[in-house]
Amino acid sequence: MRAVYAARTLEVGRGTILLVAGALAVAFPFALYAQSTSATPATPTQPSAAPTSTTQTHVRGDIAGQWQGTIDVGKSLRLIVKIAKAEKGWSGKMYSIDQSSSAINASAVAFDGTALKFSVDVIGGSYEGKLSADGNSIAGTWTQGGKSYPLTIIRATSETAWEIPEPPAPTKKMTPDADPSFDVATIKPNPSGGKHLQGLTMNGRNFAVRNGSLNDLINFAYKVQAKQILGVPSWSDDDRYDIAAVPDVEGEPSPDQLRTMLRKLLAERFKLTFHHESRDLSAYVLTAGSNAKKLTPSTSSESLPGMSMQPGAGGLMFLMQNATLADFTEFLQWLVLDRPVVDRTGVAGRFDYTVTFTPDDSEFGGHAPKLPERTDATESAPNLFEAIQQQLGLKLAAEKTAVDVIVIDHVEKPSAN
Repeated sequence: MRAVYAARTLEVGRGTILLVAGALAVAFPFALYAQSTSATPATPTQPSAAPTSTTQTHVRGDIAGQWQGTIDVGKSLRLIVKIAKAEKGWSGKMYSIDQSSSAINASAVAFDGTALKFSVDVIGGSYEGKLSADGNSIAGTWTQGGKSYPLTIIRATSETAWEIPEPPAPTKKMTPDADPSFDVATIKPNPSGGKHLQGLTMNGRNFAVRNGSLNDLINFAYKVQAKQILGVPSWSDDDRYDIAAVPDVEGEPSPDQLRTMLRKLLAERFKLTFHHESRDLSAYVLTAGSNAKKLTPSTSSESLPGMSMQPGAGGLMFLMQNATLADFTEFLQWLVLDRPVVDRTGVAGRFDYTVTFTPDDSEFGGHAPKLPERTDATESAPNLFEAIQQQLGLKLAAEKTAVDVIVIDHVEKPSAN
C-alpha cells in the first residue's frame, strides 16, 4: 500500500487501465482495498484459519458483535466484520487486517433473521450470507469488481477474536509554507514502447514517474488537459521517461508542493518556458441541479482525497472518497475525456461517491479498459453522462467556452543526469 498522487495500474479482466488522479490516493493490492492513511501499513501476518464455531447459543435475530473469516483472492486475507444494533436496523464496519488497520464503513446492512446483506460502497463490494442454525457462522459470498468469492464468517469470542493492528504512525508532512525543489533527480528514457503513463507516485519522500511523457508531466504539474497545451514538439508524447527524485525539504509534500517541484524540474531539465492565454475551446461543463443532494458528505479524517477505479455492475466504477467536485473534474479530463472539464457546480465540500458507467470508444483515448465478459443477465450501466446525472444528480454537457491554455515558447529534451 503506498501513496499514489497521479497514477497506478489496476488489472481489469485481461486489460490494464491507467488510474490517474490529481491528488492523494491509496493503492491496495488484491480485491479488497479502501481509503487509508499514506503511512506504511502494518506488516501483513500469515493468515490463520477462521476460528471454529463455538457451541454458544444466541438470542434469535441477534447478530451484534465481531465476525471474522479468511477470503482467498489470489492471496489469503483475514476479514473482520463488526455489526452493531442501530436506531433503525443494523450498522457495520469491515476490516481487511492484512492490508490495513483502517475501518471501512458498511452500508445497507440488512438482516431478516436468517440472511445477512451489506454493501461497502467506497470499495464497490457487497456481501450476502446465511446464518447457521446455531447462530455462530454465516456462509456467503463476497462480490467486488465483477468477481465473487466464497466467504464464511464466524462469530468471534473474547478468546478467538483477531486483533486489529494498531494504526501506523502518521507520516511527517512537509510544512505548508515550504517551497520545495527536487534535491536529486534522475531522468532516463523508457524503452518499453508503452504509449501511456504507467505510474506517477509519491511514496514517502521518493517521487517516481514510470513511462511518462512531457505531456503527462505538464498535465499533472499545471492541472490541464492535453488540448490546453499548445505548441508542443512532435516528441512530447512519443518520448517516454522514468524519473526518480527526492525533495530537498523534510517531510511528505502535499499535491500542490509536488506540483511545485515538478514545475521546477520541467524548467530546469526540460528548459520549459510558456505563457498563458485564454481560448474558446470545446469543453465539458459540470453543473449542479436540484438533485445534487445525492452527494454524500465525507466523514473521512484525511485531508486529501482518494480515487480509484474497478469493474462495477455492468460497467466501470469510479470510487471517490473525501473528494471535491474539482478533484472529480480533474480526474475526468486527464483520464477519461478528450477535452477540458470545467466545474461550475458551485458545490463546496468533500464527498464520498461512486459512478458506474459503460465507457465508449471516444473515452480513455480510444483504449477503454477491457471489462469482464457480460452474461445475458448482466444489465449494462448507462453511459458516463447519464450515470453522472442519475447517480450524482449533476449534469455534464458539451459546451464551447473560454478556458486557460498553456502556449509553449521553448522546450528541450531533458538534460543528461
